Amino acid sequence: MFNIILKNNKSFSCDSHTTIFDAAKKAGILLDHSCLHARCSSCIVKVISGFTENREEELVLTEKEKKENFVLSCNAKPLSNLKLDIEDLGDVKFFDKKILPAKISTIEKMNSDVLKIIFRLPPTAKFEFNAGQYVNLIKGTINRSYSVANKPSENNQLEFFIKKYKNGLMSKYWFEEAKVDDLLRIEGPLGSFFLRESKCEHIVFLATGTGIAPIKSILESVIEQPSNISKKEFWVFVGARLKEDLLWSPDLKNDKIKINYIPVLSRQTEDWNGEKGYVQDAVLKQNINLENTQVYACGSNEMIQSAKKLLFKNSLNENSFFSDAFVSTN
Repeated sequence: MFNIILKNNKSFSCDSHTTIFDAAKKAGILLDHSCLHARCSSCIVKVISGFTENREEELVLTEKEKKENFVLSCNAKPLSNLKLDIEDLGDVKFFDKKILPAKISTIEKMNSDVLKIIFRLPPTAKFEFNAGQYVNLIKGTINRSYSVANKPSENNQLEFFIKKYKNGLMSKYWFEEAKVDDLLRIEGPLGSFFLRESKCEHIVFLATGTGIAPIKSILESVIEQPSNISKKEFWVFVGARLKEDLLWSPDLKNDKIKINYIPVLSRQTEDWNGEKGYVQDAVLKQNINLENTQVYACGSNEMIQSAKKLLFKNSLNENSFFSDAFVSTN
């Protein structure tokens, strides 16, 4: 058995056959995570001292990150005692994962490639989650992960933005077969993409495509209960190709928190006077003090990796970047 020590001096034991994440969880210590299949970088952690090996081939981290001793906690197993440059999730309340039946209440076409689908849970179901988390939607033997797009509430409804993927097994169902009152199962809540306590004055959200869903959930929750963070300034940068790809915008008329909404289009050239290019580049144009900022990025892994590199280079603290990468599965 090896001893694993975190930045805040919490520690746990782990053998050479168990991943860092699994051993921490067994010890009651929860680390940042999302997919837990080494397909995103939400559980990235820097090894300060010690040695590890990967459970499966590493395809996510850049060569630079590997050389700087970054690993994925869901994929790395210890070969010695380890000291990690990461803290656990602290006193955040996590709700137990459960599997519940759910029926489709409404199906709405948002654009040619995205549906908004609302599910209703049984009246007796008590499904609790932190705004920003995701669930697995299960249809027969197929299951796919989707972020919840609405704030936690007591009406037993869950909202999702669902994108069409070419040759996607679940996409065929959503876009060709799904109908109101279809019965599926929901497994969750899952993931650790949610707002963290911080003294930072600025909160920046970056989203591409349906990555706006968990950000919508977080902001709706913040607006409803703004007492602890009403003095913070929120920035919402949403990247899309065309205007019709912009799926949602926050309520800028609310008087509880200050929100700046900046859509960024990469392909629209006519009839568009707003920001153009890549969403991460638009952040720098606002001259936000990144040293006093938290960033939450959700959407394509390419955007997340590019944003991380760019913002770190421009003074963002490495412990102030949180992400949830959307990756397709067939």
